[in-house]
Amino acid sequence: MFENENTRIILASGSKIRADLLENTGLSFEIHPAEIDEASIRDVFKSTETDPADIAEILAESKATQISELEPDALVIGCDQILTLGKEIFEKPTNKDEVYNTLFKLRGKTHTLISAIVIVKGGEVLWRYSERAELKMHEFSPEFLGQYLALCGDKVMTSVGAYHLESFGIHLFEEIRGDYFTILGFPVLALLKFLRKEGYTQS
Repeated sequence: MFENENTRIILASGSKIRADLLENTGLSFEIHPAEIDEASIRDVFKSTETDPADIAEILAESKATQISELEPDALVIGCDQILTLGKEIFEKPTNKDEVYNTLFKLRGKTHTLISAIVIVKGGEVLWRYSERAELKMHEFSPEFLGQYLALCGDKVMTSVGAYHLESFGIHLFEEIRGDYFTILGFPVLALLKFLRKEGYTQS
């Protein structure tokens, strides 16, 4: 609706929430999820002093570049999100035990979410951006956690923090500082600002 006629946009992500957020902007786009070994890339940098924001951008760039090689005429959007607690970098939980471990580690503490976007066209990086949000969970009880997980089911395993802020996950938190879209893993306002500035969308 709002993009210029010659603009073709591809979202290199299989995330439903990112697709929903981008669709809500009114832009036309295609979805071509990238297939990279994210865990291996993270492992290379987790043992170094690399800023987690840089890791998120490297992962986002890897995804966008992979799809850009297949679709060189398109603007390809790569995204990634990293959760840190102190120096520890978290992975998405893959089973219920990991969900419990993640949430009990975060309980009563403030953690950081870093969301990155990289846009690539014709194999060239046109723009990169990352933003942080700080979230503090309250000291919830085991009984509360059981109720929360019963309500959410396996959906919590689609989030690195094992929570859905846009749904029942809001009950986990005591304080939140940061952009809502960044917390959901897709800083849409910054993306739209770039697209307008560069003439890819109407201004």
